Amino acid sequence: MRYRVLTLSLLAVAALYFLLPVYWLVVSSTKSSGDLFGTFGLWFADPRPFERLGDMLEFNDGIFLRWTLNSLLYAGGGALAATLFSAAAGYALAIYRFRGREAVFNVVLAGVLLPHTVLALPLYLLFSEMSLVNTYWAVLVPSMVSPFGVYLCRIYAAAAVPVSLLEAARIDGANELRIFRTLSLRLMTPALVTVFLFQFVHIWNSFFLPLVMLSDSDLYPIQLGLTTWQGYADRQPELYQYTVGGALLSVVPLMILIGALQRYWRTGLTEGSVKN
Repeated sequence: MRYRVLTLSLLAVAALYFLLPVYWLVVSSTKSSGDLFGTFGLWFADPRPFERLGDMLEFNDGIFLRWTLNSLLYAGGGALAATLFSAAAGYALAIYRFRGREAVFNVVLAGVLLPHTVLALPLYLLFSEMSLVNTYWAVLVPSMVSPFGVYLCRIYAAAAVPVSLLEAARIDGANELRIFRTLSLRLMTPALVTVFLFQFVHIWNSFFLPLVMLSDSDLYPIQLGLTTWQGYADRQPELYQYTVGGALLSVVPLMILIGALQRYWRTGLTEGSVKN
């Protein structure tokens, strides 16, 4: 009983630690720019959240809503494409034996270790030659590649996709594409959901790549747009409050996505699929 109480206490402290910044955002979104620096940070000063957030959404012809749609496009489209590519590559590396397989996998591991900031300048020069700089593709195309997703899908496919089940499907006349599409992808669902969530959160919070690639504010994602507001806050003090309100709204899609997809994190999907 004593260990249970200790465990619950530690979990409660950890939950408070992670929820405190969200609570601060909720409280601060109700304040004016002056109250942000002149009142206690963890309590309401003038609780009018909807009015404050409404002013932020209407500022500069609703530019924040455009940034939100841009982020949904970059994160949603990039994460979906990265998940499909990672599933195909990881499955091929796990199931099929071919010359150079380990060399390809080692290159993938090297990609996991490379920091994204190292690749930003080469990507900019390459996209500049292709006339793709300052377009949606400049952010979307690099987001479709996830070395970590390929690594995770290979490890999971090797453990979760039984070779005997694949052989049974081949005996029944199914081709390799159909086996992958209708059988293997379902067995790899927990890994695919993990890759999608990791990639979505990574792209949603991405700042440096859009900063390098984009110059038109209409193409900005949320994070870059909020940073731009913060940079002008010295001349327009209300932008402090708008930045805080925008930061609060920016975490809502992530919370909804994680809450909706966490039920897919389950194992044992192949139990009973193959008879001994």
